[in-house]
Amino acid sequence: MEMKNKNEIREKILKGLEIYQEKLIQTKKARNLELVVSDDEGRVVRIPACEL
Repeated sequence: MEMKNKNEIREKILKGLEIYQEKLIQTKKARNLELVVSDDEGRVVRIPACEL
């Protein structure tokens, strides 16, 4: 594959992940659910909907 083509695919994947993250946060807020993620050290972090 050409380098330009690889970069285009990479950008599309990153854009898709950003859109998914935004929709996930909106859904968690709307349903008043916690968002559960892991921090840089691998620990589980729970974020209440009111803090999103």
